[in-house]
Order: sequence, then structure tokens, then C-alpha cells
Amino acid sequence: MVTRLLLVRHGETDLNAHHQFQGQMDMPLNDHGRMQAQALHPLLVAEPIAAVYVSDLQRAEETRALVLAGRDIATITDQRLRELNFGAWEGLTYDDIQAQDAAALAAWEADMLNHAPPRGETLAQFAARVQAVVADIRAQYADGETVLVVAHGGVLQLILCAALNLPPTAYWQFQVKPASLAEVVFYDAGAILNRLNVR
Repeated sequence: MVTRLLLVRHGETDLNAHHQFQGQMDMPLNDHGRMQAQALHPLLVAEPIAAVYVSDLQRAEETRALVLAGRDIATITDQRLRELNFGAWEGLTYDDIQAQDAAALAAWEADMLNHAPPRGETLAQFAARVQAVVADIRAQYADGETVLVVAHGGVLQLILCAALNLPPTAYWQFQVKPASLAEVVFYDAGAILNRLNVR
């Protein structure tokens, strides 16, 4: 059983540009983000993509449309591919949160696997839904097919952790740049990371 995943993070939004926690806020790409996504298009033109899985948030859908412009490929929109739900912290910068909610921030940073932002979700909950999507993809496309996943930084970081047998808490160790391409090939015995942050 072999499944090849191409992983694309959405292009830049205004919240990305201002270093705000975006989470599940439904933000569009900004002009720079659209240009980033368009620039990725040539890297995917010749890829034999069997299916596309995309987050239902508009920044991911806009990116999908731009990187696959001119191609008609079966697309599955899946809410499980949304970014981590940062709850009350969405729209705030790290400094904002530190000033407004230092105790909750410290508790979250000490154990984000089991501790959620106010009205948000834990890393364990986030990882469970992302891993479930990957399991579904691998079950359905196990004969060497290529599947494109267009989602969010945290989602793709968790996929990389799962591929490399790292715990979800290691996801901060990967930096996945906006509108970049990564490639992971899953085999029965494990997975190989072939590319990361290609533009």
C-alpha cells in the first residue's frame, strides 16, 4: 500500500501578515497570498493528482483554485482539515494574548496536548481529526496514487509528524511556509518526506 501526498499550505492572509492567531476564522487571501498561490501553479501542472482534499475555509479553497487553475480534479471539502481552533484567541497576536490572558497562555504552553485555549480545542483533539483524514485518504488511495491536500500550517505540520512517527507536540518544530509544497510518500513500513517548503 503506497499513497503519495502533496501538501500545500494556503497563501498569505492579512492576519498572517500581522502575526495574528487565525485558527478557524474564515479569512480570504490577500493580494500577496493570491500571487503566492499563482506562483505555485507551475509546480503542480504535470502532477498526476487523483483527488484533492481541501479545508472548507476560504483561504484554502482560494488557494486550491489558483494552484489547480485549468484542471478539473475530483475535490473533497473536509472540515476536519481546518486549522486548530484557537477559540477566544483568534484575531489576537501573541503579545495581545500575553497581556490579556497570561495565565491561560502559560497553561496552554505547558501542556497544549491536553489544555485548550479558552473556547478552543486541545492539540490532542486537533491531531485526532487530522490523523483521521490521513487514514481515510490512505485507505482509499493505496495503489500509489497522488492526492493533493490544501490546508493550513498546523494541519500540514501534524501530517508531517504522523508521517515521521513524531508526537503531535513536535508539530511546532516544522515551519510550513505559506503557499509552499511538501511531498510525503506513505508505505506500509513507514513514510518518506521527499520535499518541504518548495516554491
